[in-house]
Amino acid sequence: MAKTETLAMLLAGGQGSRLGILTKNIAKPAVPYGGKYRIIDFPLSNCVNSGIYTVGVLTQYQPLELNDYIGNGQPWDLDRNGGGVHILSPYQQIKGTEWYKGTANAIYQNINFIDRYDPEYVAVLSGDHIYKMDYNKMLQFHKEKNAACTIAMLEVPWEEASRFGLMFVDDDGAITAFEEKPKNPKSNKASMGVYMFTWKKLREYLIADENDPDSSNDFGKNVIPAMHGAGEKMYAYRFDGYWKDVGTIDSLWEANLDLLNPKVNIDLSDTTWQIYCKNGALPPHYVSPDAKVQNSLISGGSVIEGEIDYSVLFSNVKVAENAAVKYSIVMPGAVIEEGATVQYAMIAENAVIKSGAVVGEDPEQIEDLSKWGVAVIGSDVTVGKNAKVSANTMIEEDVREGETK
Repeated sequence: MAKTETLAMLLAGGQGSRLGILTKNIAKPAVPYGGKYRIIDFPLSNCVNSGIYTVGVLTQYQPLELNDYIGNGQPWDLDRNGGGVHILSPYQQIKGTEWYKGTANAIYQNINFIDRYDPEYVAVLSGDHIYKMDYNKMLQFHKEKNAACTIAMLEVPWEEASRFGLMFVDDDGAITAFEEKPKNPKSNKASMGVYMFTWKKLREYLIADENDPDSSNDFGKNVIPAMHGAGEKMYAYRFDGYWKDVGTIDSLWEANLDLLNPKVNIDLSDTTWQIYCKNGALPPHYVSPDAKVQNSLISGGSVIEGEIDYSVLFSNVKVAENAAVKYSIVMPGAVIEEGATVQYAMIAENAVIKSGAVVGEDPEQIEDLSKWGVAVIGSDVTVGKNAKVSANTMIEEDVREGETK
């Protein structure tokens, strides 16, 4: 096997439990995003745009749709004889079948795959973040510092810092200390879950971690602290672009609507850093003369006859006359019938909102904002005529005509 300087391992096996019914039947990286993409399109596209053409995708939870979507990797130019994309699921070993126990164990179980390519460096990436990043620039920084590990770092608002693994760095960028999701953070320099390792070093620590019976086999909790405790050279690589962890309903909803905000720095029309995806052959979308569309994204195959405002509509969506969709995400194949209203909501694939139904609530009309949240309708669910679905509600079974949830 030809030697590869840099190989990427993309962790895509997460259950995504915080996304609730949206990940009931699919892995989180396969969740639709942005009108035509899946979340995993972003790290895959970042790899090829960065010149990394050997990518292992580690799947585990509900992998079927994700595996079908990636296929041979052709949409991302990863259908290559030397390298390309490889789906890496847990497999039968001499000692028996073993699920990936943690992020570090997932890489450990695929040491043989990595060794086939004999890389100098290994990038370990999360499959559930929305961002555009040149990993090659991070690699050059890693080389300049002669680091064992480089961690991509983003400064986050202080009020959000407790959600992240945090780092303290000196003036040269060297990491001096860590905090893992502290209640009272003393740093706002957050790890993005994007790592660049020198493979020989990482390999040693993965084996040591696997041999530790008390380890939870996680990068953030075990391997990274072990490397730091041993005095390895570890650096933070500063990133100042758009990055969103779309692990919750609210963050996924916000990330979609960010595409409509001119003040947010994520441009999917940038031909110098294209986000590639797998698309079927769809006709152009149709907007009728009486429809009203403002500041929205509408994908191929959709038929719009009603009102659309500040929303993202995926392929083959139908919005009938006198129906309204506002501040919402409508996923492929969903139908909004005549007179229905969808507001501040996410409608999953092939759901049907019958005539006169109302899904979601305008936060300005709610007295207690602590009770407000995005309403979510699950895949293939029907909301009956004149039914009402309140804010902050997840629906995974049909709602009867006139019923309130």
